[in-house]
Amino acid sequence: MAETLAHVEDMVDGSPVVDVHDTFHYYQELLAALKAKIDARFETTRDPSTEGLEAYGSYPDGPGGSLAAYSGPEVDWLVHSWLGNPGASFANLHLTCWLGPQIKVPHLGIALLVWPGGWFYLDSVPRVNMVEDGDYYDEYYAPLDAEWLELRADPQFEYFVSRAGFIRASLSPTAYCYSFERSRRNLEIVSARAHAHVDRWLSWVDAATAVPESERAALAETDLTIRRNIAERDPANVMGVRFFGEETTNKLVRALWGGDRELPRPGAGA
Repeated sequence: MAETLAHVEDMVDGSPVVDVHDTFHYYQELLAALKAKIDARFETTRDPSTEGLEAYGSYPDGPGGSLAAYSGPEVDWLVHSWLGNPGASFANLHLTCWLGPQIKVPHLGIALLVWPGGWFYLDSVPRVNMVEDGDYYDEYYAPLDAEWLELRADPQFEYFVSRAGFIRASLSPTAYCYSFERSRRNLEIVSARAHAHVDRWLSWVDAATAVPESERAALAETDLTIRRNIAERDPANVMGVRFFGEETTNKLVRALWGGDRELPRPGAGA
């Protein structure tokens, strides 16, 4: 079982400059299809704070990106974004959905990279300490062990070990985090796993038990702290600084966690 242990910028800098638009467009279509499933289930509105990020940078002539964030009665913060320079080896795409505090279903995390090899992350971000709350682990994670181990044993997927200990700590026991060759076979596996991930998550949402009103404010604050920490400590932020500078990257990071949001948070006040 092979492993990848490398900085994002080192992977990009240590590879020849190649046009990766084929994989970039594949990823875009995949995330659009997944977002359509989410949109069919939830009512959301784009947060005005991200309208100015619809397109930034100089793409297609150079690095660029797009970031849109949404909120709604059941959704605290949904982000659909990409950043990079697909004409020169790198693109980073995200689709994340952080639920409101009305239920405790794990949040949805998806990230797809090309650098210029393939990379993907799928996770169900927990909202409790699972060592303390074993029932939560049994409900949402234990049933996924077998299929997680199946991909872990696939020799064409190299398990990615972040050099940042905080990022390793943020992963659930069934997180997919892999490097892979961008073959049709492997991309189709990523697509199938991503669709199954979203379908399962939506079924969890529909079957969830409501959180008591008295517990929702505390849950919402915990969710926000986790989301902010993950966004601010992401090692890939260094690529944003390289492409767009500190000021724009800081604005993008705030958009990932909702630091400039204008819409009220569901169940947690403004």
